[in-house]
Amino acid sequence: MDIFDSTLASVLYWVSTVGFAATALGATVLTIVLKRNAFISVAAVLLAVGLITVALPSPEPPLIVSLLLGIASFALAVLGGSPAASFALDLATHGSVHPGAHGGIMVDRDSPTASAPREVLRGGLAIGYLERAAIAGALIAGFPEAIAIVVAIKGVGRFTELAEAETRERFMIGTLASIVWAAASAGLFVFALR
Repeated sequence: MDIFDSTLASVLYWVSTVGFAATALGATVLTIVLKRNAFISVAAVLLAVGLITVALPSPEPPLIVSLLLGIASFALAVLGGSPAASFALDLATHGSVHPGAHGGIMVDRDSPTASAPREVLRGGLAIGYLERAAIAGALIAGFPEAIAIVVAIKGVGRFTELAEAETRERFMIGTLASIVWAAASAGLFVFALR
């Protein structure tokens, strides 16, 4: 006997799936508004539980569920990647990375003549939003090959800024955390529809 023979079980399944996505999105918004990275951990756990839920055999989602899950997944992918990348950078650098005024990150100058820190990877916040929107949109649309295009464009665009090992390390950590977050978030929608 299939567990989803019951309409009630099917409804509970889809309500819980959309609930995980919506609650993860809420925790992400709290992370951004309150500037507290602890909430992104809650969002990550909820995202993981949502992914496990949609990985289970499931009934066909109703159209409204598909729409809600698509919107929540896309918004979660785009908004959550910045706090996830910041959290990953904090873990990797033990809190020594600070955001810059122009969407980049602040690093100490290696030159003995310059004492002030400088901002590298300027515009990283805006680029990150665009990157995650492109990745999530490509996955939701069924075109995962586009991820390679997005990463290539970002790498070429940042190539001249990656001369220092410190900048390269931060670029890779932030980019990978952002891509993983976007792919996992979009995965909620993709796996729910398979």
